Amino acid sequence: MYFAALLARTEDGWEASDTELDDVETLSDLADLAREASPDDDTVLVLIEQEEGWFGVVRVDGEEDPRVYVSDAAAASRSSYGEILLTDELLGRAPGADAADLDALDLDGTEDGEPDDEDADDGPAAAGSADAVPHGPVGDAQVLEDLGVTEKELRSLAGDAVNEIADALGASEVLETVR
Repeated sequence: MYFAALLARTEDGWEASDTELDDVETLSDLADLAREASPDDDTVLVLIEQEEGWFGVVRVDGEEDPRVYVSDAAAASRSSYGEILLTDELLGRAPGADAADLDALDLDGTEDGEPDDEDADDGPAAAGSADAVPHGPVGDAQVLEDLGVTEKELRSLAGDAVNEIADALGASEVLETVR
């Protein structure tokens, strides 16, 4: 089960809104959605969580590029929401590298079309191991540092991470209204 919410920092504190990500296809789309939540170019956080799997934080400050942290890239890569966050830049790949590799793969496993038992369970990600998504956190672990959540604290979060982040920001009550 997924949960996604926007937390917009205002003069009066944090404001939360539930967000629908079905029409969001790219990180740029997500950043635009976040900017719409704050007409004054204040800080907006997009918090995404897959229960017991992974969580992501996207921070948008005005027109600056979004800053992203994902707790487990491999788990997030198996999610349509995670794929939005896992850009080539975040993963340290050359832009478009994964598309070029897909063209070179023999997706059926052998020349004659019969899958090889050794390759049957590996799939395309294993075949392109140079571009495999790493297990564990990726991105800017200091994304919330100035808001009171240290890198060490962020990396140690698990389970109900979104609520723990909101609590540390003093926004747990407003987040609960959209949960």
